[in-house]
Parts: sequence; C-alpha cells; structure tokens
Amino acid sequence: MNRMKSLIVLCFVLLCGSLNLNAQAKKPTIMVIPADVWCANNGYMQSYETQGVTTDVPDYKAALQNDMDLVNVITKIGELMAERGFPLKDLSATIRSLEQSSAENEMLTSSTSGAMLAETPYEKVVNRAKADILVELTWKINETGPRRSVTYTLRGLDAYTNKQIAAATGTGDPSLAAETPVLLEEAVLNNMDNFTSQLQAHFDDLMTNGREVSLEVLVFDNGSGLNLESEFDGEMLTDIIDNWMYENTQEHRYNLSDATENRMLLEQVRIPLYTDRGRPMDTRAFANNLRRFLRAEPYKVTCKLLTKGLGKAILVVGEN
Repeated sequence: MNRMKSLIVLCFVLLCGSLNLNAQAKKPTIMVIPADVWCANNGYMQSYETQGVTTDVPDYKAALQNDMDLVNVITKIGELMAERGFPLKDLSATIRSLEQSSAENEMLTSSTSGAMLAETPYEKVVNRAKADILVELTWKINETGPRRSVTYTLRGLDAYTNKQIAAATGTGDPSLAAETPVLLEEAVLNNMDNFTSQLQAHFDDLMTNGREVSLEVLVFDNGSGLNLESEFDGEMLTDIIDNWMYENTQEHRYNLSDATENRMLLEQVRIPLYTDRGRPMDTRAFANNLRRFLRAEPYKVTCKLLTKGLGKAILVVGEN
C-alpha cells in the first residue's frame, strides 16, 4: 500500500513539473502588419530614395490613420493570437514610439569616411518593435448579391531573415455580416490553431539551434596597412575572427561565404536567443561581443559597428 501511495505521489510530482515547464515555455513575440500587396492595392505606399535608388515601401501610418477596417482587422487577429498565448507588439504603438522618440537617428555616418547607412521607414518600424515574427495579413472582400465573404492570406515571416515560416489562406463562407473583422474571424478560425502551431515550431527551432543572422567584416581604407590578412603572433585576423565565431555561435553553426584581405561574409550564423543571464540576444549584441574581443589585448583592433535591419551587422575594422 505504501508503495502504491509513493507511486501516486511521484506521478503527481512529475505531472506538476511537466505543467510548470509548459507554463514557462517561451513564446515568440509577434507583430501583425498589412502585407505589401494590400498596401499597394489600397494606395498606402511611399517612395524612399537611398544611394540614388528609389524604392516603394508601405506607409503604415497613413494606412492606420485612414482605413478603419485595417485597424479593426489587425485588432481582431491580435485577439485570436493572444487567446493562444502569443505576446503581441502593436504596430500603431510602435509607430507612435518612433515619432515621439527625440533620439531617433535618421542615419548612421562614419566619422572618417562619411559613409552613410540609411534605414527605410519599414526597417525603422521593424527595428524598433524587435518582434521575433512578423505576421503579414491581406484580404479581399467578395460580394454575391447581399452576401459577402472574405478571402485572406496570413504569412508568418522570421523578422531577422524575412524567410516564410508559416502560412494560412482560405475563403470564408458567404454571410450577411457587414463587418469585415467578423467575416475575417469566421474565415480564419479553422486555420488559426495550425497557423500558430507553425509559428511555435519555428520558435522552438530557434530556441534549440539559435537565431539565424549574418555578419559582414570590412576594412577602412585609411592607409594604416591593417587588413584581414594582418598577422598577430603568426595568426591572420581572418582566422582569429573565424575561431571566435566557432566558439560563440550556437552549435558552432555558421558559414564563411567569402574571405579576402578586405572583406569577410559570414552567413547562416546561428546566435543564441538569450545570453547566459537570460537577456535577449540580437544581432547587434552578438557582433558587439566580437568588437569588444578584437579591441582587447592582445589585438587592440579598433572597430566600428553598424547594423542593417534586425538580421545583419557590419563590423568595420581599422577606425572607430
């Protein structure tokens, strides 16, 4: 009898432990945004010029200010995802934060070469939100007599790589409901659990294998003679950086795609999602660790750190 009681207690403890682990499971942070195609079809695009190249990017602010259906639809999708335990970053609040921040930099400039690294409005929104996953939403209303239905597409994108990691699409049943958010909710409910499962599976992979980013190492042309083939105690700077990457990437996973005397390109770099202290790790923080390593003894290599979007860092060696 005592053995039976002990077994019951043990099962209870194991069950509680399992429930506790599930409760503590980390969820990806998500931001819902209108897809580019929806913005283009509804006239919410703006032209952005950088280095002589003109690019059209979504004008989220104008869309949110002028299209009540968009606001209501994003709110409804947010509700459905929140019900499934996914924390959300609000697009409207992120835009307001950008406008209210007096410290917002329009561009980064090298103090020596004058080189500039500009951000598009889209990049500013994504960089400020720092969501793990972007959910792109587009929809179209179909009308047959008095009945209306909605055809929708949801795409989950890794915010760091822009790779698609989840998708759901479909058309709801015709309804007399007049409100677009109601039609959309009815249409997406059947696929929402599967969609969020795909998002969670991707995030679980990030937890295990690390977040995928890229890192580029360049050299300032300032006549100092320092380049990536410079040697320190018989070891080239390229190899020093390569060894550091091996020791600090998740499961030593990265790809040295290009290596010359003035450039290194490291792709498919897997960095931990969190530091040893449990703080979120992003591309800039990871590259900054390399910068500090190179600046310290015995190398004393000065470096300038730039970031391009969430998923790419540029380290320029030779000057601050």
